[in-house]
Amino acid sequence: MTSEIGLRDRKKAATRAALSAAAVALAKEFGLESVTSEAIAAEAGVSTRTFHNYFASKEEAVLHEIELVVQDWVELLRNRPVDEPIWDSFEWLACEVVSAPVNELEELCAVPRLLEETPALMAKRVHDNVSRMFGEFIAERTGTDIDRDLYPNLMQVVVGGTMSTVLELAVSENVGDRTPQELVSEAFAMVRIGLPQPATASSHRG
Repeated sequence: MTSEIGLRDRKKAATRAALSAAAVALAKEFGLESVTSEAIAAEAGVSTRTFHNYFASKEEAVLHEIELVVQDWVELLRNRPVDEPIWDSFEWLACEVVSAPVNELEELCAVPRLLEETPALMAKRVHDNVSRMFGEFIAERTGTDIDRDLYPNLMQVVVGGTMSTVLELAVSENVGDRTPQELVSEAFAMVRIGLPQPATASSHRG
């Protein structure tokens, strides 16, 4: 019985992931406003009724893709040595992420951009879910409380912003000959020391 339940849960998870991937693919090709639940269901090879069994809207299906990615990232973090400094763990994760082929990095950047097309409440919900996943890991590793302490909440904001910025720059044509891994090292070196003002900034005012 237990194995049957496990198999059923895996099938449900696979169906949910397939629907989410179909929603993202169609949204990137045609724009989220033009995509219908019927089209998503057809792309995933299921009925429209099945789609609505898993998601209340197309926006929810798109946002689920982001949550899946972050779940994978958090799982990688949990497999790091428990005595590893947490900034080292996140820098390692960022290097792993940007080591993917350029087309995969572009895919990673494309999904968050779709957030701009989602209703504000939906965007806030996925932001809260993603923040919570990162924040809970940080709290576990640092002995803090995500519901009470500033540290895990501030750190997840900083890490999320750092990774997002590195990804966007990595797929742009504005970084010269720097590799994505070099961008990660540079970015984390900055945040580790508190983002001091660049020396060139004062010279511009002069």
